[in-house]
Amino acid sequence: MKIALVQQKFHSSKEQTVKKTCEFIEEAVKKGAELVCLGELHQNEYFCQSENIAYFDYANNYEKDIEFWSNIAKKHNIVLLTSLFEKRSAGLYHNTAVVFEKNGNIAGKYRKMHIPDDPCFYEKFYFTPGDLGFKPIQTSVGKLGVLICWDQWYPEAARLMALQGAEILIYPTAIGWFDKDEEEEKQKQLNAWLGIQKGHAIANGLFVAAINRVGFEKDLSGVEDGIRFWGKSFIFGPQGEELCLLDNENECVKVVEIDKTRSENVRRWWPFLRDRRIEYFHDLNKRFID
Repeated sequence: MKIALVQQKFHSSKEQTVKKTCEFIEEAVKKGAELVCLGELHQNEYFCQSENIAYFDYANNYEKDIEFWSNIAKKHNIVLLTSLFEKRSAGLYHNTAVVFEKNGNIAGKYRKMHIPDDPCFYEKFYFTPGDLGFKPIQTSVGKLGVLICWDQWYPEAARLMALQGAEILIYPTAIGWFDKDEEEEKQKQLNAWLGIQKGHAIANGLFVAAINRVGFEKDLSGVEDGIRFWGKSFIFGPQGEELCLLDNENECVKVVEIDKTRSENVRRWWPFLRDRRIEYFHDLNKRFID
C-alpha cells in the first residue's frame, strides 16, 4: 500500500489552506498514493491557543466540509483521512477524524479521546472527549487505527486499536515548540514525541504514522508569542524502523510504500500479544493504584 503524508502549514485563510491541501493531494495521487493522510485540524489555524467563543463558528461548516472532502476522495479514487471540527449539537463539539472511501462514502470516524489543557493548547475549552471508543476503521486499503495528537502519549489507546485488528496506527497531529524554550529542552520534547510512538510500533508490531503541521502561528490573545509547529511527520515500521522522517520547516507530501505482511512476520518473531498476562491487567482501568 502506498500512503501519503501531507505536512502543511496554515496559509492565512481556510480557503488558501484548503487550496494548497488539494494541490498536495493531486501530487500524492500522481505518485500513486492509495491512502492520503492530512494533519490535525488542517483547514484552519490552530485556534486552540486561546479561549475564544468566536472560534466555535468554525464548526458551523462541518456538514459542508464533509461534502467537500468526500468529493475530493471520490474525484481522486483514494482513501482520505481528514481532521475536522465537528459540531454535533448546540454547545457540543468534537475534534474528529473522518475517513472517506474511494467512492466518497464515509468509511468511519474517530472522535479525539484525550483532550489536553495546557498553555496555548486549550482544547478542553472547545472539544468534548470522544465517545466512539478506540475502534479501527475498515477501508479498502486496510484496517486503520486512527487516533489524534494527544492520544499519541497513551500506550493503552494504541494497544486497544491493535487488539481489534488495526493494521496501521495513524495520528493527525498539531504539536510544536515555544521559541523561548532552550534548544536542549526542544530536543528533549521532540525525542520524547518520536520515542513514545516508536514504542507503539514495536510493542504492537504495527506501522505507525504521524502527520504534523509546520510553520509559526502567533497567539492572537497576546498571552504567549505563539507555537512553532515542528513538522517531523514520519512513518515507523513494526520494529520501530524509520521509513520516513520529514524536516521541521517545510511543507511537503511524502509517499511511502508499506508491506502490511511485515506485521505478521514481526509478530511471529516477537509474539508480544501472545505472551501478555491479561489475567493480571485488571487494575489498568484505575486512575491510580493506591
